[in-house]
Amino acid sequence: MKNNKKINWFKEARFGMFVHWGLYSIPARGEWVMHIEQIPKEEYAQLAKQFNPKRFNADKWVRLAISAGMKYIVLTTRHHDGFCLFDSKVSNFTSVKTAAKKDFVAEYVAACRKYKIKIGFYYSLMDWSHPEYQNSMEKNSPVSPQFIAYFQTQVKELCTNYGKIDVLWFDGEWDHSVKQWQSEKLVKMIHKLQPTALINDRLGTESRGTLGDFGTPEQYIPTAFPESSAPSRSWESCMTMNDNWGYSAGDKNWKSTRQLIMNLVRCVSGDGNFLLNVGPKPDGTIPPPSVSRLKEIGAWMKINKESIYGCGKTSFGGGMVGLTTAKNNKAYLHIFRWSGKEICLAWVKNKIKSAYLLANNKKISVSQKNDRLFIKGLPPKAPNDIDTVLVLKLDRRKNG
Repeated sequence: MKNNKKINWFKEARFGMFVHWGLYSIPARGEWVMHIEQIPKEEYAQLAKQFNPKRFNADKWVRLAISAGMKYIVLTTRHHDGFCLFDSKVSNFTSVKTAAKKDFVAEYVAACRKYKIKIGFYYSLMDWSHPEYQNSMEKNSPVSPQFIAYFQTQVKELCTNYGKIDVLWFDGEWDHSVKQWQSEKLVKMIHKLQPTALINDRLGTESRGTLGDFGTPEQYIPTAFPESSAPSRSWESCMTMNDNWGYSAGDKNWKSTRQLIMNLVRCVSGDGNFLLNVGPKPDGTIPPPSVSRLKEIGAWMKINKESIYGCGKTSFGGGMVGLTTAKNNKAYLHIFRWSGKEICLAWVKNKIKSAYLLANNKKISVSQKNDRLFIKGLPPKAPNDIDTVLVLKLDRRKNG
């Protein structure tokens, strides 16, 4: 699937929003609270009686993502706890059949279509609340045919009831093999029902090299420099803003806006995407620290989006000052560490025809000696405190 044309929009987008939301937002100790605290399923199920988010507004979620410069969203339709944010004929443990009486997936899809942003569904293969899955875990045995039929029916519902979907993002696969999950059968079904949908690589213990359209490194970025060996297929680094995916009231370890923008650029510089997570509160609102960071990222993206969308790696790096991205006959030097009026980059094989600051089109002087590029006449102070982008026009379309 390396030359899969349906992934072109994904490589153009480069930046998306992950949304982890469900019953676990109520205890507010992260999305793994049921497992980590060994909460019995009967006790955990009582949370569904409280889950009635009065301030949920899918339009606000989508508008926030768009304002940050994100091009797609992936929502947890069902996490490991088994609670569905959609209507399912094979389960009563859903937001439609409990206190909320709402199909949140349907509202999310409607908002995405309204604002023309790509739609992604996250779905966990494992289910801590399902007796058949629990039984397989206790006996350390393969999941039963009944459980396979159960979760594949739910995936079919997701692929059938909401129109065109752009991404199916699976998780919770690590306890069983592709064969045990019957993932090849699952993929065939998805291809039939959603022929243009991208599927990630989490479909069994060995699937991160055999199935799926893109890789999913979690909480790390696999490559940042041109000389690194990049993954052999498209990839997307998913990452939290603090330490948890789901809402955790006590988690104050927020990454700075600067770090998040650097992470985005690091992904793009390695031909990858950045899927940045938010964990909404029980009332459906996104926590203010997430909102403020997304708005600040959006302000930077408004000026510098050209250096992100559709860009990838270059044949030369950002030296001691930052990183590089490229598209067609332009390379973009992302300067995170402003060194004053002059910058030197090494191993530049291309002839640089001209250079200018992306923010204001101000021309910058460049000269070359062998494979060294000298950039002179820069402002003494960085125009942007986080990342000032310098455009380098190359002598040929393909960098390198």
